[in-house]
Amino acid sequence: MITLGNLVFCTAGFFLGVLVCIIFAKLRRSSLSKTIDPVQKSLDRYEQRLAEMEKERQQAYGSITEKLLEMGRGQNNLNIETANLVKALRVPHVRGRWGEITLKRVAELSGMSEYCDFEEQLSSGNGKGLVRPDMVVTLPENRKIIIDSKVPLMAYLDALEATGEEEKKERMKHHGQQVMKHILNLSSKNYFQHISPSPEFVVLFIPGENFFSAAVSHCPDLIERGIEKGVILATPTTLIALLKAILYSWKQKRSYENAQEIRNLGVELFSRLCTMTDNINRLGKDIAKCVATYNRTVGAMETRVMSSARKLDGLDVSLQTLDDLQEIEHSKTLIREFNRQYQDDKEDITE
Repeated sequence: MITLGNLVFCTAGFFLGVLVCIIFAKLRRSSLSKTIDPVQKSLDRYEQRLAEMEKERQQAYGSITEKLLEMGRGQNNLNIETANLVKALRVPHVRGRWGEITLKRVAELSGMSEYCDFEEQLSSGNGKGLVRPDMVVTLPENRKIIIDSKVPLMAYLDALEATGEEEKKERMKHHGQQVMKHILNLSSKNYFQHISPSPEFVVLFIPGENFFSAAVSHCPDLIERGIEKGVILATPTTLIALLKAILYSWKQKRSYENAQEIRNLGVELFSRLCTMTDNINRLGKDIAKCVATYNRTVGAMETRVMSSARKLDGLDVSLQTLDDLQEIEHSKTLIREFNRQYQDDKEDITE
């Protein structure tokens, strides 16, 4: 039977149980929070770092993309400029002028003076025999070395534009044949007969190491054939070495000329010193003669004039006293001849 007391007791027990559950739940939640909070903070930091890394990755990716685009534009410009250069080198007078400028630059790097040791575009001969080398280098004793820079490059430029490997090899081989043909052409001009005195060879200047190596790789006997025909192949490196050797010979010649000039100046200076010593010795002898003449005059004055003057001094004709005349001692005026040893040797040679 449910009574009021039981009902109150049940209600109180119910509320007490609820209160206990609430208290227990809060305690459980507090304990769980203490356990989860460090993990939560670590996850938050990890997520923040991932966000930062993503942001940095996007920035880096954007920078790399910009650099790649810039490289692409640069490569495109390079291709355009290379194509323009190839087109320009296909024009004969442009190619020739480029070779001349490269040749002049090589000469300047070697230390050769433009108006002293080499001449550009020197023409010689007349009519059909007119020859015009690109440069004539002057050696000591007015000898000449002839340099030509008109190298055919058409086949090489065609090889650069070849699409297949076989086509490229064929055009490179043709490039070597063109260089050989130019060697034979230079040999037939006989430059040394028109410009003399000069060695019986011509220097063929190839304005690029790549042109030379391509020709030699496909025509291995190119150098030997050139020597047989009196044509020496030279690249910028080897030509600089050749011109440096010529410059050294010029320096040696100038050193010899300077030594000769120093010798001539020394002979002239020595001759003038000899003349000066002769004049000084003559002056010394004249001084000795003056001393002797002075002493003779003093002696004559003492014996012929001063004796009578002293008698007047004894007669008190004046308040002034008459001093004795002083001779110059010969020991104090002894004249030492200048360069006596050389004078004695000179007199011995004369006798």
